Amino acid sequence: MLWYGRLSARGAHTFRYALRSFGNMADTSRRQNTCRQMSRWCGATNGAMTAQEKILYTGKTHTTGGREGFARSDDARLEVRLSSPGSDKPGTNPEQLFAAGWSACFIGALGLAAAQRKLQLPAETAVDAEVDLAKAEGGFFLRARLAVSLPGIASDLARSLIAEAHQTCPYSKATRGNIEVDLTLA
Repeated sequence: MLWYGRLSARGAHTFRYALRSFGNMADTSRRQNTCRQMSRWCGATNGAMTAQEKILYTGKTHTTGGREGFARSDDARLEVRLSSPGSDKPGTNPEQLFAAGWSACFIGALGLAAAQRKLQLPAETAVDAEVDLAKAEGGFFLRARLAVSLPGIASDLARSLIAEAHQTCPYSKATRGNIEVDLTLA
């Protein structure tokens, strides 16, 4: 595992603190994932990838106006007006976009899990995603629920596929340990 980068003063302190518990992690993949997370938390720049990592795609958008604005992808395939949740103004909001992206990615991860078992997902496979924007004393936070429908697949197998997909889906990985996520078989 390689790790390079410069840290801010706060980041260096956070990194040293995190390293104290680092030795307790016996699982190599968990250790590598934690190292990548520590890089992001600590403000590392120019982070290196491990020899196995390869960037497959980079989504690029330009957003103006925040929650009452407009977002456009660099290839112009996405052009969306934004509005705050509960507003009567036209447009969508970041929570809806996040829910749509996560559910689409999760279906892809379900397909990978099924393919490893030499199965094909039903054409009617669906994920109903709900992303809550909530507020507590510490500020704003997100919470999510994914209800997965796998018609025609036995419930035990479906639950196994959902669990495997949650381990491989990049959105699930990005949110793991950061927000409350409830997965259910619909």
